[in-house]
Amino acid sequence: MSAIKERPILFSAPMVRAILEGRKTVTRRVVKVQPRSKAGIGSYGLGQPFIRNADVTKPNPECPYGRPGDRLWVREAWAADAQLNAVPPHELSRGEPILYPADGVTRTSGCSMISAGRVRPSIHMPRWVSRILLEITDVRVERLHDITGDQAEAEGVDAAMCQQFLESAPSRYECKEAVIHGFSGLWASINGAEAWNANPWVWVVEFKRLTP
Repeated sequence: MSAIKERPILFSAPMVRAILEGRKTVTRRVVKVQPRSKAGIGSYGLGQPFIRNADVTKPNPECPYGRPGDRLWVREAWAADAQLNAVPPHELSRGEPILYPADGVTRTSGCSMISAGRVRPSIHMPRWVSRILLEITDVRVERLHDITGDQAEAEGVDAAMCQQFLESAPSRYECKEAVIHGFSGLWASINGAEAWNANPWVWVVEFKRLTP
């Protein structure tokens, strides 16, 4: 039985809020090595897919986010006290208060924050600063356009946004289509204008939130 592994994963402020509100339970990430077809996707037998590499001299890459049971600690934008602006993340004391701009919450474990400092990018968040821990419940590979309305909602797209696309009260089918449309816009805003039309193979990583 393999040991549980922890890996970092980056999320934007809107997606962090969706996770905290229980609206986001899945994330899609582009497969770095794109298979030529579905035949290029294998499995280790534990619901954990990998991409078959035609070059036998190279390893078959697993999902870089892990297997079911593994954990992901979320990296998001953050800030320490203003008087520590010049201090790099690895030199900060673990007792320092931390502000999370995504929802304005401040975590204190001793000292109180005097004044919030500069917002630091998520990529520079140390493990101890992270407040969100996720457990992977399922991993699969599929085309981006295979997403369903239910999955688009699970990506954190608010179903209420249907009204942004439909003038009259929508049917359930129309609402789901509108949510998919909303997800396509979200995907393009993160990955580029043509990223949705490219319809790449993506890792679909489903998760549940744990108490850190």
